[in-house]
Amino acid sequence: MKKLSNISTFRAFQSNNYTLYFFGRSVSQLGTWMQRTAVVWVVYSMTHSAFMLGLAIFAEQFPSFLFSAFGGVAADRHNRYKIINITQIASLIQSVLLAVLIISGHQNVWLILGLSVILGIINAYDVPARQSLINEVVHDPADLQSALSLTASMASLAKLLGPALSGIILQQFGAGVCFLLNAASFAAVMISISMMKIAKVSQLPSTARQSILKELTEGFRYIKNESSIGWVIVMLSITGLLVLPYDTLTPVYAKEIFKGDAKTFGYISSFIGAGAVLGTIILASLKENVSMRKILIGSTVILSIGLICFAYTSNFILAMFFAAVTGFGGVAQFTTCNIIVQSEAAPEMRSRVISILLTAIFGMLPLGSLLIGIVSEKIGAPNTLLFEGIAGLVIAFAFRNILIKKKNNTPPDPQLLEESEEIFINKT
Repeated sequence: MKKLSNISTFRAFQSNNYTLYFFGRSVSQLGTWMQRTAVVWVVYSMTHSAFMLGLAIFAEQFPSFLFSAFGGVAADRHNRYKIINITQIASLIQSVLLAVLIISGHQNVWLILGLSVILGIINAYDVPARQSLINEVVHDPADLQSALSLTASMASLAKLLGPALSGIILQQFGAGVCFLLNAASFAAVMISISMMKIAKVSQLPSTARQSILKELTEGFRYIKNESSIGWVIVMLSITGLLVLPYDTLTPVYAKEIFKGDAKTFGYISSFIGAGAVLGTIILASLKENVSMRKILIGSTVILSIGLICFAYTSNFILAMFFAAVTGFGGVAQFTTCNIIVQSEAAPEMRSRVISILLTAIFGMLPLGSLLIGIVSEKIGAPNTLLFEGIAGLVIAFAFRNILIKKKNNTPPDPQLLEESEEIFINKT
């Protein structure tokens, strides 16, 4: 298979299966961000509490922390295409229930939080299968960095457009319509999967399977032995607790700081998404000999500076610029972690390592959201964001020498790519 010396931004589209995956997920992600924006705005409008904002995010993300490791094992054991179809149907039902709750006038914050918990459990199985599936839908393993970055770029573009569109719909038609549109969007993924040319997937024989707990233990043992991957996950975990939950406070800024409405909230989220789109496009265009760990440290610094500057900016236009800087740094940091982990993990351990990475971020983000909500009610939103930005700078400084010493250069190893290529052919 022909190898290119440089990573082309759009080379992953050479695979028809990846192209179908990309556009199906694009529609679904747009609907997802519309729903997330609507849920957060409804909860804040009903309670006017920063703590309840944190609790709403906690309700969706913490179940993913509890179950995503099991989702990773399921993705290794079973047909990932079938898992994704099941999770899309379940997510569709959850969105319809939310719509019925709002449209019927039975708005109850605890029922909304309960449905968010259900969505978190669904995502615990959906995300590991979806992330590891990317390896199967690209026909050349050298396209993996392009595919991962383009997928992150697609998610970032949805974060740019989804909240803005949701803000308009919230003002004109209400949250129920946002939930119905999200329900319809899940059909795009199921249609795209049905159109893929998928070879029979080779599954691990049941007699060769170990217990789930034993497989999870092997995954954690592998990360402990591969400390160059382990330190990346530790850094992301700490950042997820203290820095990344900054978006918990965007409704507060929209309503209290900038004296706006749902559209204002949508604009702030969209500018964060705009910065994220730029970040992922730049990552997709990087050459193979770039040090991903240096990019990881640099993106953490950019994220932190963006938060510090945004915290006390009263001019809305200037604040949107700093929101974009924050989005750039945030998505670049997470995407770089994902690239490092997927590129360096052994093929047979990849899904479990990804699930542990997701377990770390899903565990810390909801706890961080609760923490940020509590702190914000005590010291105010601007002081809280300032604290998050300073914490990010400290984290970047503390991990710089550890990560650079562990491995100076982290693009996919050629031998790993050859092994991955064999696995991909066998599975697809």
